[in-house]
Amino acid sequence: MKQYIEFKKQREMGQILSDTFAFLRNDFKSFFTTFFKLVGPYLVAMIICYGFYLYQTGDFIQRNDALSSSMGVPFLFFTVTLAFLIALITSYIMAQATTIFYIKSYIKNEGNIDFDEIKQNVYDSFWKFIGLGFLVAICAGFGFLFCLIPGIYVYVPLSLSFCLLAFENKGVSDAFSDSFKLVKDYWWITFASLFVVGIIVMVTGYAFALPGTIYNYAKMGILSGEIDVENFGVADPISIALGSMSIFAQFLLNIISVVAGVLIYFDLNEKKNFTGTYERIKNLGRTFEE
Repeated sequence: MKQYIEFKKQREMGQILSDTFAFLRNDFKSFFTTFFKLVGPYLVAMIICYGFYLYQTGDFIQRNDALSSSMGVPFLFFTVTLAFLIALITSYIMAQATTIFYIKSYIKNEGNIDFDEIKQNVYDSFWKFIGLGFLVAICAGFGFLFCLIPGIYVYVPLSLSFCLLAFENKGVSDAFSDSFKLVKDYWWITFASLFVVGIIVMVTGYAFALPGTIYNYAKMGILSGEIDVENFGVADPISIALGSMSIFAQFLLNIISVVAGVLIYFDLNEKKNFTGTYERIKNLGRTFEE
């Protein structure tokens, strides 16, 4: 029998990290079966678009006179890039929504999940997640554009706004504004937790990207000291395959950040509102009555 992970409780940073991996390990089969059923088609579309994007990027770089001689190549490059961006955004939104609503169903059913309920919640909330995602991206983007510190400051609470949207059934504007209230007085510990998780995900992602980087360097002759300019930007089947494997791995690694974000949300919610404590007291009272 798998261990039930209690989400609605306070945690230290170390517990957030350990419970993130414990949840994914204990629910590995159930979670990823649900995940790939809902996200799989979008993920496949994203990887295919990414392969075309790499190929068209190499082709575009090789044709230095493309802009002056023909508009066909730039137009095709723009179309492929746009398709890749749409597929990327859709896949990440679906992945985030699926992960969060899986956890919501997991909590509601005390360790079990309802696939139909998760599916309905994901599709019903898709455009809310899209809208909130663009709002978060614009605010954080402007913050990073003008100065690094404002960008970091707004990103910390806004990264948890999706949890407010899902677990508290808030609208986009309420989830956006209430995320700052949630993090108030706990900004530094929230930042530290997100930073540590981000470092783990980033370093692991670099490890998966390393084979493709080494191959491309070897192909261009950088490792041997004889640089082949003609091969710069050329995307062959091997580099496309390695690049696709890398983005697939980094996509899955993002799940770690989402699960950790949910644990951080419940930690802050418990410190502010004691929701989980009240529920446990209420359930304890029902047990005595029975």
